[in-house]
Amino acid sequence: MISTSDFRNGLVFEDEGTIYQIISYQHHRKSQSAAVYRTTLRSLTTGSMVERSYASGTKFREVPVTKREKTYSYDEGANAVFMDVETYEQVSYPKERLGDQAKFLQENMVVLGVYIDDKLTSIEIPPNVVLTVTSTVPGVKGDSVSNMVKPATLETGLEVQVPLFIKEGDRIRVDTRTFSYIERANKEE
Repeated sequence: MISTSDFRNGLVFEDEGTIYQIISYQHHRKSQSAAVYRTTLRSLTTGSMVERSYASGTKFREVPVTKREKTYSYDEGANAVFMDVETYEQVSYPKERLGDQAKFLQENMVVLGVYIDDKLTSIEIPPNVVLTVTSTVPGVKGDSVSNMVKPATLETGLEVQVPLFIKEGDRIRVDTRTFSYIERANKEE
């Protein structure tokens, strides 16, 4: 059993039969009232985000979480197929549960499969990936105003805003959480 004093970002626990992961939390205490923990949680069964408040000292069942490396193999209709790195077992996972992050999947990409009670509940994509720009408008010489951006389409079909100096064929690093350009990547990456 864990209590609210054990809360930390990423902690997985069960509340009223639903398994949640803490995205963020804040401890609030007003002068005359009991302390309260305000949390932002992700349901690991549905993927939805909820906000909940818990009284200080509330107890929950901690859920054992294991993570196993998997590689993305291919798409199979509405599912993505991943292969376990250790056992070579293939598992099919609905792309709708990945949401917009499914647009980052590339062949042989290493991801983490999150297992709760030996059941695959979610897939964690790396925080940033390197992708090739397949199309973008050329930057105009003389455009030197800082923070000028243009749209670029990447090899997976994802469209992001990039600086004017990026051209077709460049490899760029993209943040998978914010869908934003980070930097130009080396040719070897």
